[in-house]
Amino acid sequence: MTAAAPSTSTPESPVSRPEWPVLAEVWRGDFLESVHHGSVVVLDADGAAVLAAGPVDSPMYPRSSNKPLQTVGMLRAGLDLDGELLALACASHSGEAFHLDGVRRILAGSGLTEDALRCTAALPIGADAQPAHLAAGLGPSRITMNCSGKHAAMLATCVAAGWTVDDYLDPGHPLQLALRDALEDLAGEKSTAVGVDGCGAPLFALTLTGLARAFARIAAAADGTHEKRVAKAMNTHPEYVGGTGRDVTTLMRALPGVVAKDGAEGVYALARPDGSAVALKIADGAQRPRPVVMTAALRHLGVDVDSDPRLAALTEAPVLGHGEPVGAVRPSAVLAAAPRQALGTVPQQV
Repeated sequence: MTAAAPSTSTPESPVSRPEWPVLAEVWRGDFLESVHHGSVVVLDADGAAVLAAGPVDSPMYPRSSNKPLQTVGMLRAGLDLDGELLALACASHSGEAFHLDGVRRILAGSGLTEDALRCTAALPIGADAQPAHLAAGLGPSRITMNCSGKHAAMLATCVAAGWTVDDYLDPGHPLQLALRDALEDLAGEKSTAVGVDGCGAPLFALTLTGLARAFARIAAAADGTHEKRVAKAMNTHPEYVGGTGRDVTTLMRALPGVVAKDGAEGVYALARPDGSAVALKIADGAQRPRPVVMTAALRHLGVDVDSDPRLAALTEAPVLGHGEPVGAVRPSAVLAAAPRQALGTVPQQV
């Protein structure tokens, strides 16, 4: 029997295209050792592109940067969470004790236990949480998987809506159809591909520009909306979105009202309360240049990343030699920009 030809219906991935510019350079001393290609879009408060480098209008998988969008969809479907538990629904958490306690609280609120989780079993991803977990003689589990907050919230949404829970990861389940509708609404575009994320949940493709638009809608949402609930929860409780020492948590602590979410394969998205936004993807999927590229992109929105030590620490990533810094990962000339305006004071969300 002749093997079937590969399907040609799936849109071409931008990774296979040649137009990825260099976004970050890896310097060992004064020697340029490596580069990271990627794509980045910066939108101003009116939605106009201040910077667009690479295939920003081609489909890509946002990975866990989709989570705030999915959480809006869960609220629309009947989920009733706020505060740190709603932030945890948006999280790729580090697996610290307070994260796991929060996941159990979400489940218990719907009469469920962690046995209901269908995410992939994994170790905690936190730099401190994982060694402590292993030292206690523990192995991979579903609750310590970084997406367990999202999965607990998905289950709670199913209970609230009267949907079945055993098959909540099926792309045809009412929950997943509702979440796809929410993503497409927020991004202002149709998802052109569906995959399976690392946690087992359906994964919907968007363009980087669409992802930036979606984050802008969440960050700039009016009081009383589901989007505003998500934005307030994330920025008020950034430690639940990431964890101790995580750059995504640092960004939201340093920038009042900002909504930010990291994702696997080098994806990052952020938006400010005025509706300006950044979305980026590192072509090789590397994580180390993400904060470097993000902080460089924020300069295009007038954010003074150098005046705050928390942000300044993210503008370069150390390159080590014999355990000591001997160089750095730095933004490329593509991202060079003089701030257009001072950041000023952005009021905290209330």
